[in-house]
Amino acid sequence: MSRRLPRRRTFRWDLDKTYLNTEFESLRGLVRIPFETASDKRAAPGVATVIRGLRTSAERRGIEVRVRFVSGSPPQIGKAILEKLEMDGIEHDGVTFKDQLGRLRRGKFRDLREQVGYKLTELLRDRRNEPAGTEEFLFGDDWESDPLIYSIYADVLSGDVGAAELERILRELHVDPELAVLADELSAHLRRERSVRRIFVNLARRTPPRRLAPYGPRLVPSFNYLQTAACLFDDGVLDAPFVADVASVMMDEHGYDSRRLVNSLRDIERRKQLSESGAAVLAAHLSRSDLLPSASEGRTAWRDLWQRAQRRVWGGPGRPATGKADYGRLIPGLSEGLAAAAQVALD
Repeated sequence: MSRRLPRRRTFRWDLDKTYLNTEFESLRGLVRIPFETASDKRAAPGVATVIRGLRTSAERRGIEVRVRFVSGSPPQIGKAILEKLEMDGIEHDGVTFKDQLGRLRRGKFRDLREQVGYKLTELLRDRRNEPAGTEEFLFGDDWESDPLIYSIYADVLSGDVGAAELERILRELHVDPELAVLADELSAHLRRERSVRRIFVNLARRTPPRRLAPYGPRLVPSFNYLQTAACLFDDGVLDAPFVADVASVMMDEHGYDSRRLVNSLRDIERRKQLSESGAAVLAAHLSRSDLLPSASEGRTAWRDLWQRAQRRVWGGPGRPATGKADYGRLIPGLSEGLAAAAQVALD
């Protein structure tokens, strides 16, 4: 039985380390950020192609689309970021920046490094603008707290995390009490729906995917945007030609070859984030697009994909989309790190 299409799809994106390859891990990179122009900024390989393809794929099915960005960067660098999105041909419905100066004026020094309360409240606030039945796909990275923030948001919307548990989680994560109260107030007025279909985490820090297992099958760790695009195809929200476009960009502009493309598909399938049938169909499509060699020309890995493509037909999404995050395993280690970061801000 085919899945009923939603009226609207909203794609929510982080910016730094998700869309942009921002270098803030070194002092030199951090100092350079405020002076960068749009042309200085570099998007992650294939990400712009993914976003444009998601919009087109949805609109072809008569689905309304929203693309929203929530950034921890201050609005003072917003002009360059907005110009960069325009340069990349990204249609979007707004970018939320973190008002760092405003927090300084109010003496909220802890909030300079704190992201959980800030992003969660912004997500909950914007959710009020969505009609019933809107489904969401969330995109972040492993550099800070995106997996945790997005999972809490998804579980609050679904009702898997109620008011008491939300209060406990935010308290254990040392979220600013004012933001914790605001999150509770915002969540109390939202309808409960299983709205978040998938959370994608760009492994900018190369975090081993197994470390993200407690977040459940809804969260997909990916090493590059070909893996992300392949899973979105598997979910039925990105058409195959756009996956081929991502592969083409990665080969033409970022030094990938056919071996790396095949290894990416095999890795994401081995981790059971991409169904076997989805991987096989994409392998055949990439071959027809001359992005991968034919089975007779390829290595063993490619021949394996190709042979399965001959045996199987497209069978729809093969991965579970639900599953509450295991906060009992996640919170203890995370709370210590977040508390330490907050203390650094205070010092």
